[in-house]
Amino acid sequence: MAWRGWAHRGWGCGQAWAQPVGGRSCEDLTAALAPPRLLGRRFNFFIQQKCGFRKAPRKVEPRRSDTGTSGEAYKRSALIPPVEETVFYPSPYPIRTLVKPLFFTVGFTGCAFGSAAIWQYESLKSRVQSYFDGVKADWLDSIRPQKEGDFRKEINKWWNNLSDGQRTVTGIIAANVFVFCLWRVPSLQRTMIRYFTSNPASKVLCSPMLLSTFSHFSLFHMAANMYVLWSFSSSIVNILGQEQFMAVYLSAGVISNFVSYVCKVATGRYGPSLGASGAIMTVLAAVCTKIPEGRLAIIFLPMFTFTAGNALKAIIAMDTAGMVLGWKFFDHAAHLGGALFGIWYITYGHELIWKNREPLVKIWHEMRTNSPKKGGGSK
Repeated sequence: MAWRGWAHRGWGCGQAWAQPVGGRSCEDLTAALAPPRLLGRRFNFFIQQKCGFRKAPRKVEPRRSDTGTSGEAYKRSALIPPVEETVFYPSPYPIRTLVKPLFFTVGFTGCAFGSAAIWQYESLKSRVQSYFDGVKADWLDSIRPQKEGDFRKEINKWWNNLSDGQRTVTGIIAANVFVFCLWRVPSLQRTMIRYFTSNPASKVLCSPMLLSTFSHFSLFHMAANMYVLWSFSSSIVNILGQEQFMAVYLSAGVISNFVSYVCKVATGRYGPSLGASGAIMTVLAAVCTKIPEGRLAIIFLPMFTFTAGNALKAIIAMDTAGMVLGWKFFDHAAHLGGALFGIWYITYGHELIWKNREPLVKIWHEMRTNSPKKGGGSK
């Protein structure tokens, strides 16, 4: 009880419990050890705190970067927006930050493939009607007087000359261009960083995993990604079909971002990521796995060709090295996660997921059949 009272009395030595040491009291020792006062009380240093055992609680500051200097890590890459003033809040328990993204990844992937199965069912159901509508439209065009230089006709002609894959990715490219334009609006910078960049240290964790897949800050970054997507669009849609491709692409964006989250939490290298590279790596890996003997070439070096299988091995090796060595120019963890997902889906996922969609389609068919038909009586 006496010792507790001594500690409670203050940070110094208490008179009631302290014993004189060598004939000198604690007050004498304090006065002897204290530095001289300079300019009155302005430089009065108190050393009584050294006699106690408690320390002032340390204030936890919000984390701004993984290197300690605000924005230092992000300036190494020109593909991400300047986020020097953005404050991130890494959790004291980093593993817990992955719980919500994990459930979001699983839930969104299931919803994407379920929606794609229903979409395919509705497309097949309306194919006959679309055929007759097309015949009727062709007949009307044949009897309708033609206009020279009709802009709408030229657009329709261009659209009809595109492959199914190119028509499918046109909407994806348009969405990426629209988000790229939003980055150019100064008043939207904070909103774009909050919702269109993925970072496990951010307050918003789930929605950026999808939205950042359509987000590019650099024009070169967007142009390169969209060129690769356009180049592989016909092949991947011929392999998977339009509906299944959309499910794979959107799921790949979320899954690759989740792999990025795991890598950042494990290494402590927090920072924002954005771009469609993870989803595009899934497309590239799927095509290269399905057609390993296909010949590929680099856009600026078309004279050098190589097989798709060798290209996939080189990409995986480079991204693995970048993830291990901590290269910061690209999000190598997201690239690697997207590539592995593409390989897995072509090898096993198509059999496990897409070919087992019949129960869901039957449920949807029964719901459509039993639902009351819309209609009104005659007036």
